[in-house]
Amino acid sequence: MKKKKEGLYCIPGDFFIDPILPVEKALITHAHSDHARPNNKYILCSGETKDIMKLRYGDKYCQSCQVVNYNESIKIKDVYVKVLPAGHILGSVQFLIEYNGHRLLISGDYKRRFDLTCLPYEATNCHTFITEATFGLPIFKHPPEKNEIQKLINSIENNKDSTHIIGVYALGKCQRLISILRSIGYDKTIYLHGALLKISEYYNNKFNNMGVIKNVSSVTPVSLKNNLILCPPSSLNDKWSQKFINIVKGYASGWMQIRQRIKQKNIEVPLVISDHADWDEILQTVEDVVPEEVLVTHGREEALVYFLKEQKYRSNALNLIGFEDENE
Repeated sequence: MKKKKEGLYCIPGDFFIDPILPVEKALITHAHSDHARPNNKYILCSGETKDIMKLRYGDKYCQSCQVVNYNESIKIKDVYVKVLPAGHILGSVQFLIEYNGHRLLISGDYKRRFDLTCLPYEATNCHTFITEATFGLPIFKHPPEKNEIQKLINSIENNKDSTHIIGVYALGKCQRLISILRSIGYDKTIYLHGALLKISEYYNNKFNNMGVIKNVSSVTPVSLKNNLILCPPSSLNDKWSQKFINIVKGYASGWMQIRQRIKQKNIEVPLVISDHADWDEILQTVEDVVPEEVLVTHGREEALVYFLKEQKYRSNALNLIGFEDENE
């Protein structure tokens, strides 16, 4: 593997993984926009990632796409690539790359929690493990998701004259939050900002577990008291949100463990729900894949590298650029 300006490059296979600039050949771990950018000539990804990229980018999502199934292996030049579930969002995968007997596992983004909207993370042994470290500090320990959702339901029940507006990332977080709400008995209509509808409808066609969801623009603001609206985080504090009555603002993100972020964003119902592994889960994953070497990328790299070296792993930071973590 080699770092280039376009991203992480596999020399013997002549392909990039999640490149930040258009390339001839790219392997895409999942459809979040910091990993799946348009205009690559050829991409290899899961079927769900292909579908979501097409929804987001139209025909510019790539020139040619090869869909691979979970646990399928393919050969690219002299390299064997196996696709494994990553548990991050719908369609997210890891790539196990084998060359001359060496097994390199690229996790992409991943989580270890149960999620009704995607397949769970699948560990496999490797020599080198490239892991994300979005929440790679010991302070990050995600609480049970259902406890966080119950906080939201309690707030809705205790503030019947208010309209609850929750900021969620459009792909993955929105649909997961809805699925948890439904699983613990919240059966009212959930209203969505228009930017969340297209992908949520795609998820609903896959799983049929969203219940009734509607575009919030289809109803009058006054009728939304004691109801729940989901929107992109950027819409929480703009003019769009000001038309609703007696707003209670919430935000679903792993970053809601940090009090300063809650205060900065003026959040009244912080929901610590993340689609990334927390500190303990990262360490558990390293233990599960039994690597000789761990390379750390996009996140709190230095702290995790230091800890892993203390645990006698060979470890270094990759220092890749172009990956965002703000909405996770």
